[in-house]
Amino acid sequence: MKTYDGGPEWTTSALAQLENLKRAEALLPENAPRALLSVRLSVLTADTTSPVRQELDLRLLARQKGYRVVGVASDLNVSATKVPPWRRRELGEWINNRVPEFDALLFWKLDRFIRRVTDLSAMIEWCERYGKNLVSKHDAIDLSTTLGRSMVTLIGGIAEIEAANTSTRVTSLWDYARTQDSWLVGKPAYGYVTTKVDGKPALAIEPCAHRALHWARRMALRGVSARRMARCLVRSGLMSAGLTTSTLLRRLRNPALMGYRVAENKQGGKRRSQLVLGDGGKPIRVGPPLFTHEEFHTLQAALDRRAKEQPTRQAGGATRFLGVLICADCSTNMTVQRNRRNGRTYSYLRCGKCKGGGLGAPGPQNVYDILVDDVLRLLGDFPVQVREYAPGAEARAEVERLEEAISHYMTELAPGGRFTKTRFTRERAEKTLEELTGKLNAIDPETTQDRWILVHNGRTFRQMWEAGGMEAMAEDLRRVGVTCEVTRKKVQGVRAPSVQLRLKIPRDVRERLVIKGDDFPARR
Repeated sequence: MKTYDGGPEWTTSALAQLENLKRAEALLPENAPRALLSVRLSVLTADTTSPVRQELDLRLLARQKGYRVVGVASDLNVSATKVPPWRRRELGEWINNRVPEFDALLFWKLDRFIRRVTDLSAMIEWCERYGKNLVSKHDAIDLSTTLGRSMVTLIGGIAEIEAANTSTRVTSLWDYARTQDSWLVGKPAYGYVTTKVDGKPALAIEPCAHRALHWARRMALRGVSARRMARCLVRSGLMSAGLTTSTLLRRLRNPALMGYRVAENKQGGKRRSQLVLGDGGKPIRVGPPLFTHEEFHTLQAALDRRAKEQPTRQAGGATRFLGVLICADCSTNMTVQRNRRNGRTYSYLRCGKCKGGGLGAPGPQNVYDILVDDVLRLLGDFPVQVREYAPGAEARAEVERLEEAISHYMTELAPGGRFTKTRFTRERAEKTLEELTGKLNAIDPETTQDRWILVHNGRTFRQMWEAGGMEAMAEDLRRVGVTCEVTRKKVQGVRAPSVQLRLKIPRDVRERLVIKGDDFPARR
């Protein structure tokens, strides 16, 4: 039975209605306008309109307006407030890459499609640029008229106000919950589970997590590294297989382990939890403590002693070709790790899964230089091509005009026609008919279709990369899927390993290098 991903199944009656609508659609002429259906829900509940109902209603609307349905973009569990249409998984693919395949975008209700006036304005501009229309099942929307565009903006403003009110209510609930000593809402910190005491929600200690955290504390006091602790916890089954060193450290440093309410501090680029203070500036206790104050603070001191002195992170990132340079042994990204010893900073290329990061390869800049030379040699002379949209409406109109004129002249040249009465009129009509036929044959049928075309901007990628630097090259290499395998081998008597690079270029690299314009650059 047909289903939506993560959504409900189609019933027998709904499938029967769908087949009837498809049979009616098959009777439409070949040149019928093409419609894309947009189906969206934030959360599927008993009070929401199901995606099945939305699709059937939109197919009925398409039949009423004479549209041929060419696709259904279904985005379930997606917030219209947080995710604009061009960033949704299915609808975004149609908007960004499949523009020539549809003429109108149909949706059930405007708030099912969009909830921000700025996003709505962007979509209206996009429709005007590409000659598309927006059609709603339950709103009077038609971009072909001034009144219709005004209605879109008005209804979009109302939808944004409704979304803002919902956000305000949710924020108020969270603000209130943070001031209470009982657990009202939210996901508890690691080590706790929700329960009920005297019919009220509360927190309780999770036994398995209790054992894992206290074992980790004992190991930390003995000077065991967090990396080794994480491996042991995963092997023992006390923590999940996806545990990373940073996740373990974040759990061990969370003051919520003392039974207090915490909030995430998002400043400084690090995920850290800090205590929420109540009346009188005292922490708010919301559950039984996993660690006493003394146990927690001795644990922090032990973790601090093991912490390495790391240099300040570079603004642009330490690794220049992150995502391009790949370890040949473990297939993870090569990253630059910088250590400071005796006042000097040392940089090494390391990977993610090899033991200890693999053989430490010093001198990342040398690797970058070799990679740049190889890329310029193999791809630098390729022309830079930009994808542009070419509508076929003008060519279609010209074909229609020529066909009507040819049909007219052929009718009048038939026996008894107006152009057959004299030799002069017949010869002139035949000459004109020949000219019209020549013009019709000269029109490339491809130009009558909406399509993407490739335009050469007169530059090569070598010129573009030399102007934009390694950052521009790295971005393009990631975009087209070019990777470079890094092999490190131990050399007898030499501390630094030998480093070899192997560039892996997709066969369709020319097509992938085509630059696709971004219609929403400031709104992504």
